[in-house]
Amino acid sequence: MANLEIGKSKLGNISRRKAVSVSHESLITTEYLNPGKLLPLVVEPTIEGLNLVTWAEYNQQFISSQLLWHGGIVLRNFKIDGVSCFEEFIKTIAGKLLEYSFRSTPRSQVSGNIYTSTEYPADQIIPQHNEMSYSLNWPMKIAFHCVKKSQYGGETPIADSNKVFNRISKKIRDEFIEKGVMYVRNYGGGIDLPWQNVFNTDNKSEVENYCQKSGIEFEWKHDGLRTSQVCQAVAQHPKTSQMVWFNQAHLFHISSLKPSIRQELLSSFKSEDLPRNAYYGDGTPIPDDVLEEIRQVYQEETIIFPWKEGDVLLLDNMLATHGRMPFSGTRKIVVGMAEPFIS
Repeated sequence: MANLEIGKSKLGNISRRKAVSVSHESLITTEYLNPGKLLPLVVEPTIEGLNLVTWAEYNQQFISSQLLWHGGIVLRNFKIDGVSCFEEFIKTIAGKLLEYSFRSTPRSQVSGNIYTSTEYPADQIIPQHNEMSYSLNWPMKIAFHCVKKSQYGGETPIADSNKVFNRISKKIRDEFIEKGVMYVRNYGGGIDLPWQNVFNTDNKSEVENYCQKSGIEFEWKHDGLRTSQVCQAVAQHPKTSQMVWFNQAHLFHISSLKPSIRQELLSSFKSEDLPRNAYYGDGTPIPDDVLEEIRQVYQEETIIFPWKEGDVLLLDNMLATHGRMPFSGTRKIVVGMAEPFIS
């Protein structure tokens, strides 16, 4: 990419809001969770029972401008009547919800195109990532709704993608920019998601058509399917012009696994047959220490805050990453995505 300007880019007529302010209609207050950090902005009503969908309908420009400036908004203490209301909120601010296709993690459909958050074991951390940054197409907006918070833990931490981009050493950044990231996935064998789940179909022709349209190389094997795709390592936000770190090499690479699991997989599979792995776009290996530096930057930039039941977390999916902390007890966080970006 020609323009690799680092730092806060132009945001048109969007102006910085004060840490605590009252809207022109005195219906909401805004504040920051952490002094000196713009992410996230917390918006709360000043009157009891303010319906989230109704408020959003009349304040779409405010939501849009604040989301571009902050990267993420927590909408707290609004009246929100269940999952259907959450779905209507996303439609109000972003239009039609997107189907979760070409999946990398297990989710269950709750209603329409509202899904459960990633169904990983409760004792595991889900590292920071931008949704579907392992592909050439992704949602610009992603929203989470806390139906029931867990007894302990279960936060959805976030991070500023532009800050991550700026903090990764220039040498590492430049090599990723030059080469991109190749994601190789092998579906089948009962280890990772089956291809039927990933592509949301059991029709091989539909899978092939999807791959051909999406620039994904594929190969049917006796026990399943292998795909590979070269995607961006960084991206430029179409509205703010900010450069963001935008890939999931640190998640797909085998070094993301616990040493015991990694050793077991390497003793059972050839490198090219691993359930998933990441390489530089030219097919050469990414050194473990490079990915460790990236993970360290993510860790240092992570912002963690506790859920309150009824909260809605709205993110610009390019400007902010998300993850999940371990938890105990029952937890129900649902998610919806909208506004497709096609590179």
